[in-house]
This record gives sequence, structure tokens and C-alpha cells, in this order.
Amino acid sequence: MNQSKIYVGNLSYNTTEDQLRDFFAQYGNIEEIKLISDFQTGRSKGFAFVTFGSDQEGQNALEANGVDLDGRKLNVNTAKDNNRRTGGGGKPGGGGRGGYDDRR
Repeated sequence: MNQSKIYVGNLSYNTTEDQLRDFFAQYGNIEEIKLISDFQTGRSKGFAFVTFGSDQEGQNALEANGVDLDGRKLNVNTAKDNNRRTGGGGKPGGGGRGGYDDRR
């Protein structure tokens, strides 16, 4: 498992990527930050992924769990590897998204 990538949750919707970079730089060299936002609105979803240069730096950043940033207590964990998806997932070609069908 990749220990250099962390999940950061419970972010303020106003927290920026620059704020995350400034805050997490104290734990090590940051290679990438992905602040997750809603595709349609562009508004932050309140979580991000931060990838550090080494596993040790990622482990060091776990110390930020519970620390206040922008008025919110951070939820920091090792990011889970989503590359290992298992199980089925509906009908082939079904899209798997559900929702409203406007074809009549």
C-alpha cells in the first residue's frame, strides 16, 4: 500500500489548495494535492488527497489528524488504494450511474 498519499477530510468548503500546501509542507515534500470539488458546481466537497515524496513523510502527516485548519478539525488518514476494485457492477453498457432517464 502506498503510504505517501493521505486523505484529508472535514475541510472547510473555503479551504484552498494553497492553504493545504502551506499547512502540509511542515510534514515533508509535497508532490501533488487534489482538492476534490463537485463536477457541476465547482464547489469543494470538503476533502482532498495529498501525496508526499516519501512514505515516511506521509506517515508524519498523519499527526495532523484532529488539528484545526480554517476553523475545522482535520480528519487525516492514509489514503486507500482504489486500484484494487473487486466484484461485479451491473449490466454491461449500463453506465452504472442510475438516476433520471429523460428518454420517452
